Amino acid sequence: MNKRVASARDAIAGIESGMTLMLGGFGLCGIPEKCINALADSDITDLTCISNNAGVDDFGLGLLLQSRQIRKMIASYVGENAEFERQMLSGDLEVDLIPQGSLAERCRAGGAGIPAFFTPAGYGTEVGEGKEVREFNGKPHILETALTADFAIVKAWKGDTDGNLIYKGTARNFNPVMATAGRITIAEVEELVESGELDPNHIHTPGVFVQRIFQGDQYEKRIEQRTTRPHAR
Repeated sequence: MNKRVASARDAIAGIESGMTLMLGGFGLCGIPEKCINALADSDITDLTCISNNAGVDDFGLGLLLQSRQIRKMIASYVGENAEFERQMLSGDLEVDLIPQGSLAERCRAGGAGIPAFFTPAGYGTEVGEGKEVREFNGKPHILETALTADFAIVKAWKGDTDGNLIYKGTARNFNPVMATAGRITIAEVEELVESGELDPNHIHTPGVFVQRIFQGDQYEKRIEQRTTRPHAR
């Protein structure tokens, strides 16, 4: 089945106001920037976005925060986004902050059909308030539920028209687990090849999880925090 669509605008067709979206990436690494731009150019609002963080003020999910298209963020940290912090502290944005490992596992569980799991992360903190507690091996654990989404939007380095995906380096991050947890998964890739051209041994996300795929161009790939040191003479 050829899952290729022509553009990011075509890929996000069917996303409506009030839906829940998962968006891959970590900081600005491996984010689906073309789809985010297409959403920012739309009139879709009232979104619940599940992502490790919300980009920066003028890039990534920060664009959707600026245009007030996000109602709730489910994330692991605020990151370098001052607008995210401002909206959270003012109460304009509903925020559910989750330990990073728990966020990843909740997405993975959603894709694997596991409704809930116990973890020690967050016990004794605000994260664990109101949640069931059980003891395993003498240590208290809290019950966390799986996360799923109406649409999962991921970014890969290379893909084929069947939807098989290969991620590159640290851009792999949250993308593989989120790709499995969306009712509809959209993949944007830097290089799109025909079915059968990818080595099956190198595929990270099988095409069975992906419904739409397109090739983006001129990716900006910003660096969130650039750290340098003087060149040694």
